[in-house]
Amino acid sequence: MKLLKGVILGSVASLVTIGAAQAADLPVKAKAVEYVRICSAYGTGFWYIPGTDTCMKLGGYVRADVTFNGSIHGQPAWSGDLGQNNRYRDYFTDRARMALTVDTRTATEYGVVRTFTQANFQFSTLGSNTFNPNTVNMVAPIGSANLLDTPGSGYVATEYIFIQFAGFTFGKSASAYATPWQGFPGNISSFLLGGQNTDTGVNNIQYTAQFGNGVSGTIGLDDPVVWDRTNVYNLSLALNATLGGSNAYAGVHAPDIVGNIKVDQAWGLFQISADAHEVSGSYNVLNTAGAPAGATGLAGAAPTGLSEISGHPDAKWGGSVMAALNIKNIPTGVGDDLKMDVSYAKGNTKNVIATAAASPSFAMFGNSGRADAYQSVGFGATTDAVYLPAFAGGDGSLHLTESYGIRGAFNHNWDPHWTTSLYGSYSAVRYDGTAKAYICANYLPGKAPSADYSCNPDFNVSQLGVVTRWTPVKNLTFSAEVQWFHLDQKFAGTAALTPAAPKPGVAQGARYEFKDQDAVQLQVRAQRNF
Repeated sequence: MKLLKGVILGSVASLVTIGAAQAADLPVKAKAVEYVRICSAYGTGFWYIPGTDTCMKLGGYVRADVTFNGSIHGQPAWSGDLGQNNRYRDYFTDRARMALTVDTRTATEYGVVRTFTQANFQFSTLGSNTFNPNTVNMVAPIGSANLLDTPGSGYVATEYIFIQFAGFTFGKSASAYATPWQGFPGNISSFLLGGQNTDTGVNNIQYTAQFGNGVSGTIGLDDPVVWDRTNVYNLSLALNATLGGSNAYAGVHAPDIVGNIKVDQAWGLFQISADAHEVSGSYNVLNTAGAPAGATGLAGAAPTGLSEISGHPDAKWGGSVMAALNIKNIPTGVGDDLKMDVSYAKGNTKNVIATAAASPSFAMFGNSGRADAYQSVGFGATTDAVYLPAFAGGDGSLHLTESYGIRGAFNHNWDPHWTTSLYGSYSAVRYDGTAKAYICANYLPGKAPSADYSCNPDFNVSQLGVVTRWTPVKNLTFSAEVQWFHLDQKFAGTAALTPAAPKPGVAQGARYEFKDQDAVQLQVRAQRNF
């Protein structure tokens, strides 16, 4: 009996063991796979982030472009080694870039919450257009992203980072002052002057109200330090041979107050924009002494121990206004349009002499037909204001610089694969009578002017260009752009000048004729959008 009982128990144990082993081999039911779902609420390309109710879209472009007789991204040869046309200039410059955009949208009980970011991964010609040891390999290194363009290097530039919610925008975005086309009515160059351009974003807070039927209004506060300032000159400090000076702007005291009223309908768009901008100078007494050769010293307009007790000019409010018009589907062809804007500014010159970078001042050299001149020179100083302290014989007040401009383009579609844009601009910078007197008195000493010399710091600049694009397949475009740039300066006669080396100066007996200048450039580009 005991033997039978043992056999039965052993058999049961064996069956349990076998059953357990077989159960371990059975498949376990996995969680359902959550596939990426298309989100159609916000247009093509959006998809739900798995496990969330947030929609995301990734996009951007890859671009390669080359500029001949200009700097990267289509900057004319209007200053520096390119403006001098010397041996340090590069005959061509190039840039490769990938722009990556991340757009998210989430529906909430308060409306859509949106975030948007664009980062540009890029590599350009070192120093943009020059290897001049005076501008690249200085004792005091230049803090420039372009100097990261070394073998195996490059850099990331941030264009937009913002949050939108309930009509508000917070972060780095296009200014409420800007038009939808920014500084690109038809050009590919990032340096079409004549109006405002914040195409790479400015830190701001803004609110947009929709009134229906395509009518809207936006008001905002922009951080002016990067995008909305040019120069303030303290004219007790010497100006150089091309009317350049040291920037004596004070710290920012108030944001720019910007806004627009816009009508955007099937026929096109009309917009009125305004910008209130505070202009402030730092101190009356600033550094004027240059550092000894080979040494590093204070920069021009840097503060000294006498600065704070010397006083300062009172701040003044300036500003600008702009009117913009876009007419769509004009009779010349399907999809053809006209875009244009006209601007006026006082103490807010960046909204006229505007680029995708800092506002330029101009210094260009060329040939001369005069026997008493080595070469010719044309220049223009871009400022928001100038002042001359009372101790130096001035009134101590800021004199705001006036400027105005117009730019526009006609965009024509030849067929689905070929398009051409004809564009142009005209800009003017004007100084009041007192400012002119101060500038000319500062500029004259030591220059031994000719009998027909006259001084006038006013200037005009104009541009005319054409770009043709070929799109052989969807989202792949090849472009070629030719642009003419003209500097109309108002000085006359000749003078003994000492420009930046390698140009000869007074010590070498060089005289220069004041003369208008021209430059022509070619830019070619390949771009794939995704």
